[in-house]
Amino acid sequence: MQRSFTDQLGRTIQVDYPPKRIISLVPSQTELLFDLGLDTEVVGITKFCIHPIAQFASKIKVGGTKKLNLDLIRDLKPDLIIGNKEENEQLQIEALMEEFPVWMSDIYTLEDAKAAIAHIGALVNREPEAAYLVHLISAGFNDLQTLALQHGIDKSVAYLIWREPYMLAGPDTFIDHLLTLNGLRNVIKQNRYPETDLENLGLLKPDLVFLSSEPYPFKETHLEEIKKAMPAARVMLVDGEMFSWYGSRLVKAVQYLFQLQAEITGPARPGRGSEL
Repeated sequence: MQRSFTDQLGRTIQVDYPPKRIISLVPSQTELLFDLGLDTEVVGITKFCIHPIAQFASKIKVGGTKKLNLDLIRDLKPDLIIGNKEENEQLQIEALMEEFPVWMSDIYTLEDAKAAIAHIGALVNREPEAAYLVHLISAGFNDLQTLALQHGIDKSVAYLIWREPYMLAGPDTFIDHLLTLNGLRNVIKQNRYPETDLENLGLLKPDLVFLSSEPYPFKETHLEEIKKAMPAARVMLVDGEMFSWYGSRLVKAVQYLFQLQAEITGPARPGRGSEL
């Protein structure tokens, strides 16, 4: 049986329903599919789809999110491919769209993420399971926003995602939206992922500087380097998955962000970043 579905780019695709051979091209959405119980149906993932580790080890890797092995994807004969506008390379996706049903997400806010989870649940015949995840995420983030108000969190933040050159998450990103939900004001005003240097970043005088664990794996040595450049700022290592993965990991992100709120409202610990 074929069914029609509309993705977050407004495209309508026809899918053999329910799909039996799924390829996922985005780590956070791959984790979602496995959490929805699709261990058998998912036949291909990217080399960055590391969660859950058991499924990562056992599934065929079809390349990286921006460098896919199109021939291998064709060999797997998928009846559904799930990707994302930002994370996948446009020309490769367009080539796949010529041959296969490709459902694309396009996510900037928590509402976008919850809608994607619900849509994917419908797409793969897991609507009740997806609805439950959306319920948990909604309840958790409502509580997070309430606590941010109760804690009086109103701090400026710079969220670094890359080094050499330094790049930050600015407005019009999912990361920025999650910062806002936790009472944090982004010091960066340029949209998307602008480049900067430490001198110019220091001029913005952020209260907090978050060093993400991905895509660049910031470590303690980088934390000390940035502290020297911005001694007035509180510099912290943060788990990038909890700020940028917009699938079922958002359930775990709630607890992580509860703890992060508690840490940023508490006293700084000299010489240490976040150990969350």
